[in-house]
Amino acid sequence: MKLTKTALLAAALALSCATVTLNATPANALTLMDIIRGGKKKEPKYEPLPGVSSGTVLPGAEVKREAKPLPRVSGPRYYTYKADALTRVAVDKLADPVVTSSISAEVPPAGDAGIRAAFSTVNVRTTPDAAKAVETFYGSQKKFVWIDGTGINDKAKAAIAVLADAASVGLAPWDYAVKIPSDSFDSADMNARYSELATFEVALSSAIATYVQDAVRGRIDPNRISGYHDFKRKDVNLVAALKNVAMSNNIKGYLESRSPASADFQALKAELAKLRLESEGEDRVVIAEGTLLKPGQSNPELANIVKGIVKHSSDALKTDHSVAIATYSGTSDYTPELVALVEAFQKENGLKPDGVVGKASIRKMTGGDSVADKVGKLEVALEQARWLPVDLGARHVFINQPAFQVYYYEDGAEKFSMRTVVGSKANQTYFFQDQVQTVEVNPYWGVPQSIIVNEMLPKLRNDPSYLDRMGYEVAVGGRAVPSSSVNWYGSTAGVSVRQPPSGDNALGELKILFPNSHAIYMHDTPSKSFFKKDMRALSHGCVRLAEPRKMAAAVLGVSEDEVGKEIAAGRNKALSVKADIPIYVAYFTAWPNKDGKVEYFDDVYGRDDYIRKAFAATQKAREIQG
Repeated sequence: MKLTKTALLAAALALSCATVTLNATPANALTLMDIIRGGKKKEPKYEPLPGVSSGTVLPGAEVKREAKPLPRVSGPRYYTYKADALTRVAVDKLADPVVTSSISAEVPPAGDAGIRAAFSTVNVRTTPDAAKAVETFYGSQKKFVWIDGTGINDKAKAAIAVLADAASVGLAPWDYAVKIPSDSFDSADMNARYSELATFEVALSSAIATYVQDAVRGRIDPNRISGYHDFKRKDVNLVAALKNVAMSNNIKGYLESRSPASADFQALKAELAKLRLESEGEDRVVIAEGTLLKPGQSNPELANIVKGIVKHSSDALKTDHSVAIATYSGTSDYTPELVALVEAFQKENGLKPDGVVGKASIRKMTGGDSVADKVGKLEVALEQARWLPVDLGARHVFINQPAFQVYYYEDGAEKFSMRTVVGSKANQTYFFQDQVQTVEVNPYWGVPQSIIVNEMLPKLRNDPSYLDRMGYEVAVGGRAVPSSSVNWYGSTAGVSVRQPPSGDNALGELKILFPNSHAIYMHDTPSKSFFKKDMRALSHGCVRLAEPRKMAAAVLGVSEDEVGKEIAAGRNKALSVKADIPIYVAYFTAWPNKDGKVEYFDDVYGRDDYIRKAFAATQKAREIQG
C-alpha cells in the first residue's frame, strides 16, 4: 500500500503518543469533549496573538532572526543512588527509670532488671524506620523477646536462621547480621554479660524490623534510581510486626510470610534455589559471536546451532523434526530440512520464524544468560516484585517491557498476550502502575513538547508552513492559528500541535488511556512492520499494540465487532472502561510465563545495573563501622 506524506512523517519520527510531556495544555484549548459536545466543527478564526505574526510568511520574504542554538527537551535521568544512613536507637527511651534508679554500681542487678538497666550502655545503629519502631516497641514492652535468663532463647536462634537465609528470597543476609552472645561468660562480671545481652536484644529486634520492611516493600527505593521509576512505597507497620514477633510461636513461619505469596514471586524464588544448586561448569552450548546464518548459506557454526536447538527445545518440537535431527551429520550446509527446524524453534520461542539465525535466535539456542547472570536477574526481579501489590488483581493488564509483550488477565489467569513496541533507549517507557480508564476511538494525536522542540522545530524554522501542509492543527494559547503564522523562534510553551483522526494518524484506530503524569498509554499504529522485529524498543515511550482491537474489547468487556463498529462510525469518541482494571507498566528481565516457567530477557535499558548499584550502595550504608 502506498503511504501518504503524513504516514511517512509518522514512520520517520517513530511517533510518540503523549498529549503533552512537559507543558500542560492551556485551559482554553480545544479538547475531545469540546468536539463531542460541539457537534459540527466550526471554521477557526485566525487572529493575531502574542508571538504570532499577523499572516502567512510570503515566499521570498526575508525575516531576520537571531542565530541561537536550537533548544532541546531532555527526558528523565538516572541518579547516583543515595541509601538511608543508619541511625542510633535512642536507648534513653528503652531503660526503665524505676529499675535504673535502683541500680548500685557495687551490687550488680539480677536477671531482667540487670539487662534492662544495661540498655543505657547499648549502642545499636539501624535504619531510621527500624530505629523508631524499636524505640516505640520497647517503650512499652516489659518482657524480653530474645533472652531467657542469661542467654539467648530458641526463638532468637530461629530468627537468626531466617535472617541468615535471606538470600533465598533475594535479600542480603549481611544486612541483618547480628553478633550472637557466646554461651560462656565470666559470671564474676555480670554487668558485662547484661550489657552484651541488652545489645543483642535491641540489635536482633532492629534486624528483624529491617528484614520485615525489606521483605514487604524491597530494600531500595525505586524512585531514587531514576526519573523513569514511579512508585508510592508501601507502608509497613513495624511496631505491629515486632509485637507479632513477640507473640508468635512460629517465628520462622511469620518472617517467611512477610515476602510476597503470589505465584509469580514463588516461581522466581524456586528458580533462584534451583540455579544456586547448579554449577558454572554446566555443558553450555557456545555459538561464535557475530554468527549470522541465512537459508541457502553454509556456516561451520551450524553444528552448534543444531546442538543448541536439541538442548533448548521442547520434546514436541524434537519429535516433529526427529528425522532432520537424526540425519544431520554435522556438515555446514544449511539445508531446507534444517531451515524448517530453525523456523519451528524460532516460533516456539516467540521469534520471527524466518530461518535467519541471528543474535536473538542464538540467545535462545545457547540458553541465554549464564547461571550467574540468571541469578543476578532473579535477585533484581524479586526486589522489583516487592514494589508491586502482592495481589495484582483478578483482572489486570501486565506489560513487560524487556519481553516486548502485554498480557491480559481475567479470573487470575492469562487470557491472551500480544506483541508490543515500547520506548527506545533514548525515549524510555516508565516503570509504574495505574488504572485503565478510557478507550478512545479515532483519536487525535497531541504532539508532545519533546517532539515539537526536538524534531519538528528545526523543520519549522526552515519552513513555517510545514505543519499546515502535513494536515496538523496548531494552536497558540488555545486559539487555532496557521502553522505559518507562528513565530517558531520564540517559546513553544503555549503552542500545541495535534494530528486529526485519519488512517495515517500516529495512534491508528484507537488508544487506551490510564491517565498518568508521564503521558503514556497503549495505542494502535500505522507502522505495523515494527511488530515483526524481535527487538521492539522503537517508540517515543508509549506502548504500541499488535492487536489493539482485541485489547480494547477486553478492557471494555465487549466484542471486537462492537469496537470495530465504533471505529467505523468515524467519530472521535471516548468509551469509558467500567471495570476496575489495574495496569502494570513493568520492567522485568526475569519473569514467569503462564505455565510458571521463568523466562529471561535482555536488559534493553540497562536498568538492572542501576538496581545492582543501589544494592551495593545500600549494603555500604548499612555496614556498621568499628
